[in-house]
Amino acid sequence: MAVPTFQSITNEIKSGKLAPVYILHGEEGYYIDELVKLFENFLPEADREFNQYVLYAPEVQAGQVMDLCYRYPMMAERQMVILKEAQAVGANEINRLHKYVQNPSPTTVLVICFRGDKAKGKDLLAAAKAKATVFESKKVADYNLLPLISAYIKQKGLTAEQKSLEMLRDFIGTNLSALFNQIDKVAGILGPGAAITPEAIERHVGISKEYNNFELVDALSVRDYGKAMRIARYFASNPKGNPLVMTTSALYNFFSDLLVAHYTKDKSDAGLMAALKLKSNFQLRKYKAAIRQYNPFQIIEIIWALRQFDTRSKGQGSRQDQYSLFHELIFHIVTAPGNLGI
Repeated sequence: MAVPTFQSITNEIKSGKLAPVYILHGEEGYYIDELVKLFENFLPEADREFNQYVLYAPEVQAGQVMDLCYRYPMMAERQMVILKEAQAVGANEINRLHKYVQNPSPTTVLVICFRGDKAKGKDLLAAAKAKATVFESKKVADYNLLPLISAYIKQKGLTAEQKSLEMLRDFIGTNLSALFNQIDKVAGILGPGAAITPEAIERHVGISKEYNNFELVDALSVRDYGKAMRIARYFASNPKGNPLVMTTSALYNFFSDLLVAHYTKDKSDAGLMAALKLKSNFQLRKYKAAIRQYNPFQIIEIIWALRQFDTRSKGQGSRQDQYSLFHELIFHIVTAPGNLGI
């Protein structure tokens, strides 16, 4: 049996061929929210007043939920019962629903949502294997984020250059709700068929096209110390818009991938792109430039320095301001001798 996906459940809702019980859980709240919206709009509007119940787990008991589920729909074929915030109650309480899941009503669709958390309840999950559709909304991995952003932009009828995609990824991160909301906002402003340029992102999202993690990595890939320090000073003057935790992650990912590139046997463009899971030659250019600037020993030292910075910037072993530490880090990166005796 195929593992349920966001798309497969979307198709079920659109076709009207629904399972009696759905359990939605996982770290990534965006897909759970989107499915809940579809479930909330499944019944015809005229049927919702008497046949749709949206409940919040901390406010009701499992017995009340089951009583609702066993009611007959009023002048309709089915009723919809949606239980939100299941993650906010104890496992013992939510586990009581296993009695219903073992024998669900054929005229009710029950949707149980554990937003941002794993589903719990040993007996509930055991019953769900036979009677329910269970969807886990997993956190999106960093390496999957760019294709996801690109696909969403195309879905909106827009295009975007690679730099724009990376600016959105670096500034907003893996919070898909925030990410897609920003894209929706820009799409509404620009209109169908438009291109999302770095200038459009700077104007409508608030990310500087010159001072961002994308440009910082670019500068460090060719050891442009002056440009890197200008960006670092900009970050220090705009700390809310440029959290260093995101910058540290971007630098760590880049130099970790650069080490992979150094030890990849096939150093053709196709070989490097496959090893680094890149989608375009545009992404590859900075790695090819950096390979000429940093040897493996220097890269290992830089990764060590990034880990040290991450620890010290959080106040462990240092009382220095994190942006002062960051300036030191930039200098360390461009001057790293490759001393592995540190």
